[in-house]
Amino acid sequence: MADTPTTDIQDLLGSEAEDLLTHECMIDKEQLHLPGGDFVDRVWKDSDRNPRVLRNMQALFDHGRLGGSGYLSILPVDQGIEHSGGASFAPNPMYFDPENIIKLAMEAGCNGVATTYGVLGSMARKYAHKIPFILKFNHNELLSYPNTYDQTLYASVDAAFEMGCTGVGATIYFGSDESPRQIQEVSRAFERAHELGMFTILWCYVRNSGFKIDGDNYEASADLTGQANHIGVTIEADIVKQKQPTLNGGYKALNMGDSSYGKLDERIYSKLSGEHPIDMTRYQVMNSYMGRCGLINSGGGSGKNDKAQVVRTAVINKRAGGMGLITGRKAFQRPMDEGVEVVHALQDVYLDDSVTVA
Repeated sequence: MADTPTTDIQDLLGSEAEDLLTHECMIDKEQLHLPGGDFVDRVWKDSDRNPRVLRNMQALFDHGRLGGSGYLSILPVDQGIEHSGGASFAPNPMYFDPENIIKLAMEAGCNGVATTYGVLGSMARKYAHKIPFILKFNHNELLSYPNTYDQTLYASVDAAFEMGCTGVGATIYFGSDESPRQIQEVSRAFERAHELGMFTILWCYVRNSGFKIDGDNYEASADLTGQANHIGVTIEADIVKQKQPTLNGGYKALNMGDSSYGKLDERIYSKLSGEHPIDMTRYQVMNSYMGRCGLINSGGGSGKNDKAQVVRTAVINKRAGGMGLITGRKAFQRPMDEGVEVVHALQDVYLDDSVTVA
């Protein structure tokens, strides 16, 4: 590999290149359990995960363009339920056909594909042995009127096992009125998944309208998302999926005036995280048992500068000590060849040894 990041990576980062590629974190990387080809042996072998879980984890790490690196690039497509099929697939109606979702993940060299029960079930016999399947078993639906926001079970863990999945995934809206029930449902499901030998991925979303204060959305704050991760790994999520933080100070904002919310320590902001995006993302890694449970960040929605945006997200995740990205809309809402190009661009960040952990 080159001694400095490729010109493409630097060009895509633009004016942020020097800052993002040279920043040193407040918390030393030596304290982290970093991704690598030996991650399962080094980190998970002493856990309570049974040999079948370890085998399936290793299958995920070994697949695709990032195979053997310890990093993950996963294609997630549950937006047909979460955002409606029409809104999600209007840019490319071909993705109403489940086979094209799986073909995109394979063409892009992803480690695995995470999608709905119906998509995987319709293609299981043809593809379950060709790319790791991850069943996303709960969803929010936007057909109810007025719209509600809750995660509902759509499939069973046993069904995932029967169709040949290597892992399962779920979402919890931490901070919402429904979160206690969701935590209990997902905890039981993850326990069953581990019994059957499947690894678990948790979408650790923070969701409450009360977290939006004076124009700032603290659902994306490092301190609140970090705590969501910490709860997620407590119910034995093997990998946590989280939106990359865009600000900090959620606890502080919610404790202004006469409000008393949660517990905070000023050292969260002065010694543990700070305001730099890499420090804030490292705080998410720290809350995921110092990286024992890998942090994969969201690639976000599709826009005009998808390649630049996804490379920026990948650089921040990798330098923070994260394990990769889970990117859907930036890929499937473009023609397939362009979607593959976007996914390859983010994968190239993890394959470039000169993009180091800060």
